[in-house]
Amino acid sequence: MALQTWLIYLLAVIGLSLSPGPNGLLALSHGALYGWRKTLYTILGGCLGFVVIIALSMFGIGALLKASLFWLTALKWLGGAYLVWLGIQLWRSPPIGATSQVAAAPRSAPLLFRQGALAAVSNPKVILFFVAFLPQFIDPARSLLVQFAVLAGTFAVVELSVELLVASLASRISLWLARVGRRFNQGCGAIFIAIGVALPLRG
Repeated sequence: MALQTWLIYLLAVIGLSLSPGPNGLLALSHGALYGWRKTLYTILGGCLGFVVIIALSMFGIGALLKASLFWLTALKWLGGAYLVWLGIQLWRSPPIGATSQVAAAPRSAPLLFRQGALAAVSNPKVILFFVAFLPQFIDPARSLLVQFAVLAGTFAVVELSVELLVASLASRISLWLARVGRRFNQGCGAIFIAIGVALPLRG
């Protein structure tokens, strides 16, 4: 990949990562609830999920989803159901500083990692987005595997950096969240639920 092409891709990826989405919201809420060190597992899970999506998009699964209305619909409903479930969990989360140490204890690293990964892969529209986005930066005359490593690696590094910054800022405003923690959790949960409901209903 030419350097100029990669720089354009880098700028596009930075803009995409800065735009609000389920994984950024998850990093924000987990950063406030558990601190940035624990949230790193959530972020790494999300990055792995995005790398998987990029791989599926580049190697043909995206074309299958476009061609099969049944599988696209099924994935929409499954992804929407997971986001609704995640939103309910966030809605019910106790306010920061208002619970006992046991109740507020951080979740296990594997669980946080899994939540981040599932939030990333639960939306089939992300696959379709990458199917449309990535071909603009692929050179058919060069190794697809090498280009996958460059494109996926760049996206993962940018996404990790942005979400880690979000999680770090969330942990620094924990005193404010201790006062409005219930409303904050409910707001984040409501957004997840809204995304999950809208996902399978949109064309």
